[in-house]
Amino acid sequence: MQKGNAILTMMVSYQKTEYMPIENQFIMPEAPPPESLMNIEHLLRTLLSRSDLSDSRRDYVTKVLAQEMPIEIKPVDPFIYYKMVPGTAPRALLWMRVRGNIDENDRNLHRCACAYISDIALLRTALVPYPNFKMTFAASLDHSMWFHSPFRADEWMLYECESPRLVANRGLIHGRVWKRDGTLAVSVAQEALIRGQIDNKTSKL
Repeated sequence: MQKGNAILTMMVSYQKTEYMPIENQFIMPEAPPPESLMNIEHLLRTLLSRSDLSDSRRDYVTKVLAQEMPIEIKPVDPFIYYKMVPGTAPRALLWMRVRGNIDENDRNLHRCACAYISDIALLRTALVPYPNFKMTFAASLDHSMWFHSPFRADEWMLYECESPRLVANRGLIHGRVWKRDGTLAVSVAQEALIRGQIDNKTSKL
């Protein structure tokens, strides 16, 4: 509740660990290791050094850098992630982890941390093919998660996001959280409300 109004309704189902003699999963996409990529803070400081960066974008980047982020993110393709160039498809790959250390035995806290960071790139993924789209309003309408295998949110995980449909101001986005050993640990689905317009004046970040 917030200010007397319900803003979140959540349904949770629990399961005891069970053994099954068979299992299957998608194959983890290929991606460069996180150690070879720049994190967001480094990328944003690099952007600030560009002479073609508009004043409005420079102000935005400066404000983002001034915030303390509890998450470390490394986009595989930062030029697409930051809407400097259009992507060929509404997809995104990024490495992510929470900063600091979480008790290895506190599995629920690792899940809570993953739930927090799972919202980071979903809505943005739906807009990857449209770097000139100026968003005026956005909200997550529903957000679902399925925890398949144990994982550590304070270790690098590959977040694979894709948006199968964006229409009538609503975007559907799917996400898959992969451990470095190729295990699909978490599946995510979100429907988002997205409003805005094409701005031909902002073709670059």
